[in-house]
Amino acid sequence: MSTDTVVHREVPLVRRSLAGDIAAVWTRETLTIVRDPFSLIFSLIQPLVFLGLFGPLLAGLAGGDVGMGATLQFFLPGVVVMITMFGTSMTGANLQFEIMTGAFERILATPLARPALMIGRALKELTPLVVQAAIITLVAWPFGFELYPLHIAVGLLILGVFGVGVGALSYALAIAARKTEWIFWAVQQSLLFPLLILSGMMLPLETGPGWMQVASKFNPLTYIVDAERALFAGRFAETDVLLGAVAAVVTAGVGLWVGVRSITRTVL
Repeated sequence: MSTDTVVHREVPLVRRSLAGDIAAVWTRETLTIVRDPFSLIFSLIQPLVFLGLFGPLLAGLAGGDVGMGATLQFFLPGVVVMITMFGTSMTGANLQFEIMTGAFERILATPLARPALMIGRALKELTPLVVQAAIITLVAWPFGFELYPLHIAVGLLILGVFGVGVGALSYALAIAARKTEWIFWAVQQSLLFPLLILSGMMLPLETGPGWMQVASKFNPLTYIVDAERALFAGRFAETDVLLGAVAAVVTAGVGLWVGVRSITRTVL
């Protein structure tokens, strides 16, 4: 008489941490840039055109009294902010594509923590942002732009924190508009250009009408632009830098809160 013995083996549980999940998502998203660097290179064309065409125009508006170097010192920080806004505000389109192809649904089925899916994607925006801004700054250097490496590094850090918040809001918008793609672009385009213009990115608002100056005070991008101009000019101890840092942190906090809340409640 024989007795069959069934051996039950316990499957060890793999303990996951939120930080590890965020790192995994960030790595996945960053590798897409490495595999397709053309999009990163192509996105540099527009800011270079702005520098090449608007720079001489601004110097001409000053009556020829201001050199190209001084013009770049004012205009280039605004262009760097423009890169941030264009790049991060459109990232939701990539998420919409994943939703349409079913890839995002498969990601939601993984054991990754849902907050990590949003935070990791948002942090990914730091990588192309820093690379693009550094390249634009180095291109302007031979034309009279004065470099302050430490100040620029702090400026890019503030921009990176701000970009994380904008990227998270873009992803949240993509999730909200997942069934009607055109709504994403309608909202994104309707908000992007007024925010850029009312920030004084291209032209100073001091010469504009009073209502524009008042409206700019409610625009967080205004404080980012002012902070970048102060830092790129080599000035640390200014109120503009502090206000810009606060605006960046608040934007990142609100963006991540809205984004994590959206992705946690998502049912595709």
